[in-house]
Amino acid sequence: MNPTPDYAPVQPALGGQAAITGAAARQRIVDTAYELFARRGIRDVGVNELISRAGVAKATFYRHFSSKDELVLAFLEQRDRQWTVDMIVADARRRGETPTEQLLAIFDVFGDWFRRDDFEACSFINILLEMGANHPLGRASIDYLARIRGHVQQLAEEAGLRDTEDFSRSWHILMKGSIISATEGDADAAKRAQEMARTLIEQFRAPA
Repeated sequence: MNPTPDYAPVQPALGGQAAITGAAARQRIVDTAYELFARRGIRDVGVNELISRAGVAKATFYRHFSSKDELVLAFLEQRDRQWTVDMIVADARRRGETPTEQLLAIFDVFGDWFRRDDFEACSFINILLEMGANHPLGRASIDYLARIRGHVQQLAEEAGLRDTEDFSRSWHILMKGSIISATEGDADAAKRAQEMARTLIEQFRAPA
């Protein structure tokens, strides 16, 4: 399951920039931002490059986004939908028959992702570290990371585990740590995290 769409370089539409208008123009800008921000971060990508790659006029860009930060927020929203919900949660639920298996399957999904040529790590972590926790984009990233914990907590509740909030925070440390380790070059980071995750599940099993 791909964590991000397989993008080809965005080309201007036939008929020139003026032909791209309305909702299609906005989505084209967001899709272009998704590709660039996910791979290169925020500060390295300028507005002029985004406009050029999206094939829209500058006026069109600012009609939809009053600032680059506003576009980053739209990117984070799409990243949550495509990466967190469609890739991690949905694929893990498909791979496991029980909530416990689905929790562990998160690291199977990660294992496939870590071996992709276009593995780009977690944009929420990247932006938080790049912008800082006090920046509006850093705070937004923290909120999206909390949503990931929420999905884990839901699975933990379905699995009948106790102290599911504490469990989800510990589990999320394993998720984030495995991503950082994979970024360092450890292709087996997901497998290592999964073994620790099995122990964590046993620690949080409700008494019989």
